[in-house]
Amino acid sequence: MAEADTEDRSLARAALSLRCLPFRRRFYEAVDGEALSSEALARRSGVAAPLTFGPLSSERAEDHFLWLIRLGVLRREVDGQGLTERVRLTPMGRQVLRRWPSEIPRAGRRERILEALRRHRPRL
Repeated sequence: MAEADTEDRSLARAALSLRCLPFRRRFYEAVDGEALSSEALARRSGVAAPLTFGPLSSERAEDHFLWLIRLGVLRREVDGQGLTERVRLTPMGRQVLRRWPSEIPRAGRRERILEALRRHRPRL
């Protein structure tokens, strides 16, 4: 029973993070099908880009990637040389996305502030 509770908490935490991050559902669908680097995402992001809600630098995208890797939503792609800079969706990421049949609902301001505190100051 405790293992199921831990899994439920992990899924809930990942779902909240997805709602707080600047990635659209199409981003997660894209990395489910092919690996994507933060630089490639930054080149494709912008006002009219379908993967993010606004412009995103490669450094900021990489920060978000690292957080999603830590949560278990993304993983680094591996090639013949080892780990790459590109990411792909994990089975847990697919499971979290099943919660929403269309676009991921955006979190409110309060939820985003609390999520930022948990992310950047986890022991507070």
